Amino acid sequence: MPEPPEATIIALCGKGGVGKTSISTGIIKILLADPQKKVLAIDADPAVGLATAMGIAVAKTVDDIRNDLIRRVKAGEAQNKQDVLSRLDFEMLAALEERENLAFLAIGRPENEGCYCQVNHMLKDIIVSLAGNFDYVVIDGEAGVEQINRRVMAAVTHMLLISDASRKGLEVAKTILDVADQAVGYTQAGLIINRIRGEKEFNTLRIPQPLYCLGWVPEDEIIRHGDMAGTSLLETAEGPAMDAVRRCLAKINILTPKPVTDGMLYGTTGAQ
Repeated sequence: MPEPPEATIIALCGKGGVGKTSISTGIIKILLADPQKKVLAIDADPAVGLATAMGIAVAKTVDDIRNDLIRRVKAGEAQNKQDVLSRLDFEMLAALEERENLAFLAIGRPENEGCYCQVNHMLKDIIVSLAGNFDYVVIDGEAGVEQINRRVMAAVTHMLLISDASRKGLEVAKTILDVADQAVGYTQAGLIINRIRGEKEFNTLRIPQPLYCLGWVPEDEIIRHGDMAGTSLLETAEGPAMDAVRRCLAKINILTPKPVTDGMLYGTTGAQ
C-alpha cells in the first residue's frame, strides 16, 4: 500500500438532495483561485452530478477502466501484475480531464457484479498515488461514507458532512460520522448546513451530538438562477453562499480566516 499523500483531501458526504455537489463545486472554485495550487476533483457519485455542475463532459470513468480490465480477465487474456498496473496507471491518467490547475476524475457506476477485490485495490492505490501530485483533492461522494473508503481512498484529511435543515438530513450526517469513526481515517470533520433562510431559522436547529457545526450556507438566488440557466457553477458570479463556504473552510483550517466585513457571520454553532 502506498504512503498516504500529503494533499489536503476533502470528502463531502450527506444524504441525497442536500446540496453536496453545489458546495463541492463552490469549494473547488475557491481553491482554484490560487493558480499556484493544483486541485483534483473526484466525482464519486454514480450520477456524475459534479461533472455537470462544473461543465465537464466525462469521456471515461474509473469504473469504465475497471470493467474493461474485468472483461479482459474473463476473456482469458494473460497479463502479469506489473503489466496490468502500468496499463491501469496509463488509462487513469488518460481519464483525467485537465484545465489549468484543475484535474477532474469521475468514478462512475460499476457494471459488473462481484467483488474483484484485487482490481479494486489496484485502482484505489493508483488514485492515492495520483492524489499525491495535487495540493487539494475534493471528493463529491454519493450518500453515505463507506463508498469513499471502499472505492476511492482509505483516508481523508477533512470530512465535511452536508445537511439541510431537516431532521432526517441531520440524523443521516450523524450516522455517517459514526460510520466514519470506524471506517475512514479522517483528521478533522465538521457539519455544514445548507440552504438556510436566515440566522433565525438556523438558531432553531437542534444539532445532534457529537456533530461540530462549522456554519450555515444561505439560499442563494445567484446560484439558483445560474443552475436554472445551465451555467457551470465555476462560472457563476459569487454571492452570499460562497462567502459562507469560505468561512466554513476557514473554521476547519482549510483556508486562512479573513476578517468579516459584511456584518453577517455564517459560522456559529447553533442551538445544541
